[in-house]
Amino acid sequence: MNIALIGYGKMGKAIEQIALQQGHHIVLKINSNNADQLDHLDKYAIDVAIEFTNPSSAKENVMRCLKKQIPVVCGTTGWKEHIGSVELATAQYNTAFLIASNFSIGVNLFFELNSYLANLMQNHTDYTIQIKETHHTEKKDAPSGTAISLAEQIIAQNESKKHWHLGATNDNTIIPIEAIRQDPAPGTHEITYSSSIDDISIKHTAHNRNGFALGAVLAAEFIQNKKGIFTMKDVLFKNNSLF
Repeated sequence: MNIALIGYGKMGKAIEQIALQQGHHIVLKINSNNADQLDHLDKYAIDVAIEFTNPSSAKENVMRCLKKQIPVVCGTTGWKEHIGSVELATAQYNTAFLIASNFSIGVNLFFELNSYLANLMQNHTDYTIQIKETHHTEKKDAPSGTAISLAEQIIAQNESKKHWHLGATNDNTIIPIEAIRQDPAPGTHEITYSSSIDDISIKHTAHNRNGFALGAVLAAEFIQNKKGIFTMKDVLFKNNSLF
């Protein structure tokens, strides 16, 4: 498979290493120094583009690929308000788009566990809920896309919770998210249910970027030659919950 890497920082380089190990070819590497190459995608035989950049450039990067009917795997978070227009473009240009707040296989298992626990806890109103996430200082958005996904999963299972909020809050209908930025920290997410009697916590800690990179490559393999909108649940679970 011929892959274009849009974003060639630490994550892009980790994806490159995994992709080469899997027998794929990197035919184009885009960073801030050669972004103009996105105007000349026709020069390359690209099967899938993998986009890991920043919230301000993600939409334009993805759109340029979709218009060339190049399927896109996107791991950039913090631009959710534009996803609808990208999904419309995916249908318009008859190609494929897959976005995830986190590509790690372990995190996606953690998502399933979080949703299941939230369902179990929905009627136990003595427990307050808090989410804490820790990332490296270079991370652009806060809270992380993964933390937002975790909060939205809980809200979907618990009628008493209406929103999430970055920082502490006295509103019991809101899930507070604490975002810590320190080095080195590839990523830790913890959900805690607290009462006067006890605490219940689940936690995922990434040791390096390899899990995210592997998931991104698996996603690229999955959407090659497909049409439509996909998520990591399609890749890992074939759209079926584990529970």
